[in-house]
Amino acid sequence: MVKRIIVVLTLFISIASFAQKNNTSAYSFFGIGDKNNGNTVEQLGMGGAGVSLNDVYHLNLSNPAANSALRFTTYSLAIENKNTWAKDTENKQSAATTYLSYLAFGIPLGEKGGFTFGLLPNTSVGYSLVANTYDTEGNVVEGSMYEGNGGTNKVFLGLGYEVLKGLSLGFQGNYIFGKIENSTVNQVKNVSLASKYETISNVNSFALNAGFLYKTAISKKMDLHLGGNFDLENDLNANGKEYLYSLSLGSTQISRDTILNVESKGTLSSPIKTTLGVGLGKENKWYAGIDYSFQNALNLQGNTFSKYSKISYANYSRVSIGGFYTPKFNSIASYWERATYRAGVKIEKTGLALDASGNGNDFTPLNDFGISFGVGLPVGKQLSNLNVGFDFGKRGNTSKGLVQENYFNLRLGLSLNDKWFNKLEIF
Repeated sequence: MVKRIIVVLTLFISIASFAQKNNTSAYSFFGIGDKNNGNTVEQLGMGGAGVSLNDVYHLNLSNPAANSALRFTTYSLAIENKNTWAKDTENKQSAATTYLSYLAFGIPLGEKGGFTFGLLPNTSVGYSLVANTYDTEGNVVEGSMYEGNGGTNKVFLGLGYEVLKGLSLGFQGNYIFGKIENSTVNQVKNVSLASKYETISNVNSFALNAGFLYKTAISKKMDLHLGGNFDLENDLNANGKEYLYSLSLGSTQISRDTILNVESKGTLSSPIKTTLGVGLGKENKWYAGIDYSFQNALNLQGNTFSKYSKISYANYSRVSIGGFYTPKFNSIASYWERATYRAGVKIEKTGLALDASGNGNDFTPLNDFGISFGVGLPVGKQLSNLNVGFDFGKRGNTSKGLVQENYFNLRLGLSLNDKWFNKLEIF
């Protein structure tokens, strides 16, 4: 009982941790920020693959149909450490941040169903950039500082049920909310006051996704897994303020005359996103799968998003290939034989294209490539485990005045399993 109380308290107390900064990318400036990968540490260790995978002991946040496999009350949380090295043709910069990446509960409903609920980041904004203009002698004549923080979080409730032998369906409701702040401070040489342009936007939306999963044995040593998830079309609304004012720069910024103070509104329309997956494996032994995701271009409307003349949105796609291997799930002789080893690769077209020149006809797509590894370590004599994963890769390139980001991400996840709702037995 004490263990259960601690778990519940940790869940609700830790919600405050989502207010921390969880991005260090210049590309998080655009739209509502970088879209976070909503998979668990286990799946991210496989390159993000696993929409077709159901597991008795682990949550699958990428497909609500997988909830039908839950047989234990499962509590899962994770932290992530992001490290980014950004460069263009002239400069280099590095940054790092650590944050809580998700909190989730999974509870079985009989032998054919289960549901999950929790909280995780949806998008994130976090950047601090300086751009200077120089004269012929190399002196700074004008400087600008760009800063942003915030993002959106997602509260979700998902349900999965096995409707026919081997076939499960699932549905999930999501509430997306958050606050995003962007600012630009401009200072011209020999001018006493600087100017600051600032936007503060509150965003919210309801979204739904549905999934299916089919599993069948094709031999005594191999199962076939088929699965899919569909994020249905939705609109995310942004309401806020735009400010433009002068200020004195010193140890602190002191605002002076307000030049602009107006309401701003915007809508980000997200078309349906489809993820399909297929895999082969044997329960508690091994799995190898491939996922393919695709989505038409996002659409931004309203004055909140109307000032991004240097970007364009194209169709999104992603291929994830990965799997796991457990030497001997119930080994008594060797701890490391009970560990689970994971690896994977992802190839992603983010759908974001940038025009550094600003002429409106030379957009370069932003692509991402990453390789990941992970290991699941059994905890004590229980079915719980500690999952460690990391990935490294590259996003973007330095051509046409753009920025290339090399990254290394380290993740730690804890998955606790227990039976909370046993029937009372009288002897």
